[in-house]
Amino acid sequence: MDDPLLLIPGPTPLPPEVLAALSQPMISHRSPAFRDAARNVRERLAHLLQTSGEVVVLPGSGTGALEAAIVNAFSPGDKVVAGVSGAFGDRFLSMARAFGLQAEAVSGTWGRALQPADVAAAVTPDTRGVLLVYSETSTGVLLDLQATAAAVRAKAPDVLILVDAVSALGGAPLPMDAWGIDMVSSGAQKALMAPPGLAIIGVGPRGLAAMQNSRLPRFFWDFRVYIERARAGGINFTPSIALIMALDAALRRAEAEGWDNVFRRHAAVAAQCRAGLRALGFQPLAPEGEASPTVTAVIPPAPLQPAQVIDAMGQRGIEIASSMGQVADRVFRVGHMGYVGEAEVARFLSTLRDAAAQMRGVA
Repeated sequence: MDDPLLLIPGPTPLPPEVLAALSQPMISHRSPAFRDAARNVRERLAHLLQTSGEVVVLPGSGTGALEAAIVNAFSPGDKVVAGVSGAFGDRFLSMARAFGLQAEAVSGTWGRALQPADVAAAVTPDTRGVLLVYSETSTGVLLDLQATAAAVRAKAPDVLILVDAVSALGGAPLPMDAWGIDMVSSGAQKALMAPPGLAIIGVGPRGLAAMQNSRLPRFFWDFRVYIERARAGGINFTPSIALIMALDAALRRAEAEGWDNVFRRHAAVAAQCRAGLRALGFQPLAPEGEASPTVTAVIPPAPLQPAQVIDAMGQRGIEIASSMGQVADRVFRVGHMGYVGEAEVARFLSTLRDAAAQMRGVA
């Protein structure tokens, strides 16, 4: 059997230079080498996000990054609108309500992108924030974030726009300042090609102003302290040293390729995956114009079931994933992001063809 192949929507395979960074001896978080790496990571991420604001990198997951953004942006009782057309939009909504925000859902069809006009229509004069998911990981749908943010901003110029970019950052363009995005939350373990364990939050100029006035309780998540220490060249609390070094290596690799080339590569590999699936009789859940470049949710042809396909692929050394929520029993998911290229997708499709033939009882 070939080497195991990880094609889930994160964590993702790691490039050699990232593995090499992880194998280095431990160093002090007060050392010049680590201070340089931490500064480089923040600057490289700010360049990726095209923001004049700040980037905060904390120990945690993508969910932690979302929670951190909420507590630094809002105060108890603030009214927010959350776009929900998948499991992670629903999670963003639930998180806002858990912190005492008045959160209203703009609900859409799972497997389709929300319409910008529908999101903007839910914004009222007392809306303080809008919560959006860029790449809905549960359904493989990419929101037209630029158009949605523009529609919201046209109706409410000062509203805060927070974005879940956990499975999008590094796989699709996200120029924060140009698109009017105030906070972007993500994690290192998906398109950025690094190990899990780092929460990443881009904070734009409006977000920086909001965090000064937010009255939700926070201590470990307090961006003000992290940013103040970082600007002074210091470190707040004990960071995830090895993970920061690994992320620095991953970002250096991406910069050498060029971010525009990285985005084009993700789009090409995603198109290869979806075309190959259709040729085998499998149907991507998201329509072509709304499909994510990093993850595809797939409807198997009858009588095959998602769990059956996942198990058959696992027996052949390729790990794919189930989904969740409303589509859990309808689709399986394939991650094609980060250090995943045409060769890996070709192996997946070839293996799926053989597995499907065997499951159907075809010689």
